[in-house]
Amino acid sequence: MHPILILLIAVAAVFVLIIRLRVNAFVALISSAILIGLLSPDVALIEVIPAVGERFGGVVGRIGIAIAMAAIVGQCLMESGAADRITRRFVALLGEARSSLSLVASGYVLSIPVFSDTVFYLLVPLARAMSVRMGGRNYVLYVLAISAGGSATHVFVPPTPGPLVMASTLSVDVGIVILVGLCVALPASLCGWLYAIWIDRKLNIPIREAPGLSLDDLSKIATRPEDELPAFWVSMSPILLPVVFIAGNTVANTFYKDTDIARLTAFLGSPSFALLAGAVVGLWVLARQNKLSLKKLAIPVEEAVKAAGVIILITAGGGAFGGMLVLAGVGDVLGKWAGELGMSLMLLGFLLAMLVKIAQGSGTVAMITASAIMAPLLGVADLAYHPVYVLMSIGSGALIGTWMNDSGFWVFRTMTGLTEIETLQTKTALLIVLGGTGFTITLLGSWLFPLI
Repeated sequence: MHPILILLIAVAAVFVLIIRLRVNAFVALISSAILIGLLSPDVALIEVIPAVGERFGGVVGRIGIAIAMAAIVGQCLMESGAADRITRRFVALLGEARSSLSLVASGYVLSIPVFSDTVFYLLVPLARAMSVRMGGRNYVLYVLAISAGGSATHVFVPPTPGPLVMASTLSVDVGIVILVGLCVALPASLCGWLYAIWIDRKLNIPIREAPGLSLDDLSKIATRPEDELPAFWVSMSPILLPVVFIAGNTVANTFYKDTDIARLTAFLGSPSFALLAGAVVGLWVLARQNKLSLKKLAIPVEEAVKAAGVIILITAGGGAFGGMLVLAGVGDVLGKWAGELGMSLMLLGFLLAMLVKIAQGSGTVAMITASAIMAPLLGVADLAYHPVYVLMSIGSGALIGTWMNDSGFWVFRTMTGLTEIETLQTKTALLIVLGGTGFTITLLGSWLFPLI
């Protein structure tokens, strides 16, 4: 069976199982991943289940510990009142009308050294606490604000893996990529924020139950007197420590590569260990603030781990589904088709990355795949603009096409309590806005400042 037909059947299967038949998302994704293997001529029957298991396990290995530790951090932030302290400070500084902008800025900055999904794990408790402070209003606005800032810098600004690999593949100076990436990501983030404001008013979805504390517990914490909350910087410490560790690893790899310092920061700065350290600090804050013994600390840890298990299963199921599409050769066929159309290199890179993203789910894989296809074309092209704009076009395309085969889709859907349809209306549509804006700004930049 042709890979594109396999893609269409797999997409239809996911939508029918999840939306029409209301099958559990994890079961639907794993079933569809197996279906892809059965339909693909490149996968022997005896290899189907091992291939699905390998790709499922690969995703768990990359994100499982980080998600579990981030869940503990979030639980501690909520139960200790730290998240409420942070949101009160944001609201006091910016005012209620602009409190969501602080989440955009936080996501924008933190996703430069840290994976955008990790940033979402860290900041979503603050968004939930902020919505509770506002009487359950503006929930969609707050959770989308994090993604508006974080998703933009994740695809445009090194040292996140996608743009870093693209810079190497396309032989573009990393410093230029950082400078131009920041300039493209900023208006994209702001346009995403404006979309978040609009869709929040249109859907008017109140805060939902989600893994972690119940809404009743959140309401009780949100009404605590100021003197019962931890200090602001104490409240921030479980978030800042992982960010410092991960950012330190980035700096060391940039300036002190292959040294003892780099090896130490590689250990400290791995997302799993960094979030483990954040979880330890979060437990300390919770124990100190609520005067809990070590024995009583086991209760919030168990609750957080239960919530994390659901997220890990669904996220890894989406990763297995996308991985089986790659194994079936969908990405290769889409890349070949796009290369044969003879488009401008910026438009070709944009569409190629978008097609690969839709096919297999990972924006990073889409950027790496599209840049590898574009590299030989750049080598022989007589460009009237700097090649960094081709890189930005690929990053813009890699934002578009988030749906059920993207692990980030399931992280957002599960941690916010939204339905699959609502996630398509919010997260998926937001990334279309970000990608479209990013590509428009890239085209404008190549016209105004062609050679930087």
